[in-house]
Amino acid sequence: MRRALARATAAGHAGDVPVGAVLLGPGGPAGEELAATRNEREATGDPTAHAEILALRAAAARLGSWRLAGCTLVVTLEPCTMCAGAAVLARVDRVVYGAREPRTGAAGSLWDVLRDRRLNHRPEVIGSVMADACAELLTGFFRPAPESG
Repeated sequence: MRRALARATAAGHAGDVPVGAVLLGPGGPAGEELAATRNEREATGDPTAHAEILALRAAAARLGSWRLAGCTLVVTLEPCTMCAGAAVLARVDRVVYGAREPRTGAAGSLWDVLRDRRLNHRPEVIGSVMADACAELLTGFFRPAPESG
């Protein structure tokens, strides 16, 4: 999660919502880092340029396969429906996230796409990892600047 937080911090400095993701190869939490990405919607003008989507794309390109079985997706914010759906379709084994997202979260907060029994794949979900640090980064980004006077 610390590596994902570093990518999230870079996103915030670049003017994007500070969300970072790391995709680890087979071998669980100690697996090889296949991708480390950050939100780039503002930078690219692409509404799908969420950190998770970019990590899945980069890892698939590196492995030469869209099937990311055995991989772990680590992200600083609970995935939205688009990102949760992409993780399911990529067949990742595990999704680890930091801060909960009660307005759009699809790993249990608003929806639970990742554990929906109607889908053909359900990754393990581990939430609230370093949640306070992840949430503070987002809160700080959206906090209004103090008025000078």
